[in-house]
Amino acid sequence: MTDRLRLPKKPRAGASVAVLALLALLPSACATKTATFEDILPADELYAEGLQTLAGRRILGLFPIVNYDAAIESFQAIIDNYPYSEFEVKAQLKIADAYFADGRYDEALAYYQDFADLHPQHPRVAYALLRAAKCHYEQIESIDRDQSATLEATAALDKLIREYPYAEETRTGEEMMVQLRTRLALNMLEIADFYLDRTHWQSAAARYRRVLDEYPGLGLDARALYRLGVCLENMRRLDEALRLYQVVVENYANSDAARRARWRIARSE
Repeated sequence: MTDRLRLPKKPRAGASVAVLALLALLPSACATKTATFEDILPADELYAEGLQTLAGRRILGLFPIVNYDAAIESFQAIIDNYPYSEFEVKAQLKIADAYFADGRYDEALAYYQDFADLHPQHPRVAYALLRAAKCHYEQIESIDRDQSATLEATAALDKLIREYPYAEETRTGEEMMVQLRTRLALNMLEIADFYLDRTHWQSAAARYRRVLDEYPGLGLDARALYRLGVCLENMRRLDEALRLYQVVVENYANSDAARRARWRIARSE
């Protein structure tokens, strides 16, 4: 017995119309509404919107409340949709500024560094480098803790001062550099004092020498010279110690270190 070829049954006219109607409705029921280019504000309006959001709103005349994420979203929309407009570069910096103002320094740092790398000829690169240094500065630990952030900040400032010596931001950067170098010197002195208090003369002496070699002229020379002399004296290198005491007395006569150095000189006579 051979199989008979079975043809599909022809659907009823009413059922066919109902199925087609249902299929026609499915796209509109399942599809989600997506933004079209016409739905996106122009770049200048997005930028103005972001600035207004950053300005914040005041409640009862008190400090402004700022929705930083909303501002960042407005500026990011410019970058995503108007990559070649004049507002795209401005938006990059504003996103960095928003993160900085919100205390999210790692995110801000990434945007400032990207800006400096991508736009080396832009007139606001000096600003970006200074702000990058401030991102590190805001994360500096106390003198007795790790100073990695301090070193990172000085590296950013060094680039600013070296590559943009005449920029207005460089003046601020130079003032910051003195503060940071002083902090690093004090950290080194604290380590040296730690070894000195425990009579580890060689280790202490090495740190005092580093302060004198790497951080001169910061108001710490007399202290480092005198304590280096103490280390040398205890290492039985009295002649070298006395020479250092004499340098302290002659050059820092009114310092506490000079008073102590005079006493040690007199004691050795």
